[in-house]
Amino acid sequence: MNENQSDKKSNRSAAYAALAIVLGFGLVLLGLPKLVLWIGDFSPVLAAVVGTVGIMSFFIVLWLRARHQRRRDQS
Repeated sequence: MNENQSDKKSNRSAAYAALAIVLGFGLVLLGLPKLVLWIGDFSPVLAAVVGTVGIMSFFIVLWLRARHQRRRDQS
């Protein structure tokens, strides 16, 4: 496989990964308010923790992906 085909495959893979991350986080954001309100009936502190983790999940996934890519590119 020549270098141009490899670049196209890499770009396509990155686009699929970005689409999966955005769609996954969008689904989390759609259900998060209802989930936090439901949990808030039992424990407001737990609801705040769940909301925080839900929002942070987007950044955690991006951080883990960047870390994986850095390690992959070093070898």
